[in-house]
Amino acid sequence: MEIQQLAVVSGKGGTGKTSILAAFAALAKRKVLADCDVDAPDLHLILKPEILRKEEFRGSKVAVVDKQKCTACEKCEEFCRCDAIKEGNVNEILCEGCGVCALVCPTEAITLREKVSGYVFLSKTKYGFMSHAVLNAAEENSGKLVTLVRQNALSVAEQEACPLVLIDGAPGVGCPVISTLSGVSVALIVTEPTLSGLHDLKRILQLVRHFGITPLVCINKYDLNDEISEEIESYCATKGVEVVGRIPYDAAVMRAVAAGTPVVEFSPRSAAAVEMKRTWTGVRAVLRL
Repeated sequence: MEIQQLAVVSGKGGTGKTSILAAFAALAKRKVLADCDVDAPDLHLILKPEILRKEEFRGSKVAVVDKQKCTACEKCEEFCRCDAIKEGNVNEILCEGCGVCALVCPTEAITLREKVSGYVFLSKTKYGFMSHAVLNAAEENSGKLVTLVRQNALSVAEQEACPLVLIDGAPGVGCPVISTLSGVSVALIVTEPTLSGLHDLKRILQLVRHFGITPLVCINKYDLNDEISEEIESYCATKGVEVVGRIPYDAAVMRAVAAGTPVVEFSPRSAAAVEMKRTWTGVRAVLRL
């Protein structure tokens, strides 16, 4: 069975992609959910998952000093560019696990060990299974963790015979977004009618097309600035990109977020909910579900 993957992404934060993804979760049938914004996950705030499985994620290393072998020569401190070693003690927050200290230590008193960088979850929501994760503060390797979240979601989709994986991506165009996009079927780019929204739409669209993914665009709160909304639509037209959603500003969305419920269920007749349903219909047609 072919599994379609839809990634909801945005060139910048705060465009409303998570609220839209949550609406899709309530509208779609037979799907698995994945929150790939592992640096600042928030889909769980709306979908309230029940955690079924929790695993440690070890994505980085930290230096460890063997005090019995250490001669206090301070070579490690001299060569550490992160200032993570002082008087033979390692600051785990500052240490990036590069291994230079172990390389220059004349007595081989320093080794690198893996540390817990975050946690991976498989959960159950009223809308289906959900794969998600969170990085600990100041940790890196979010791209590696995103890949693990997606692999878990695909594994569950295969087991449960679900033809669709709905992915809430991180904002921007960095490593976690690249890991989110590789291999997906369609990317829905959520933007807003601001100059920064248009600028970042252009960046994320370039990234989506780099991976050969079908792009779609949704303008959230489009009625706050008609002029820029028209500019976004014109830009999309010149690039051959379909604008499948034009969601108006609606206070019901914020009330739904506060209530921890997708707006299509919290206020199904609100203007935003009606347009989110129309947007999902357009996306589903492209996915051929």
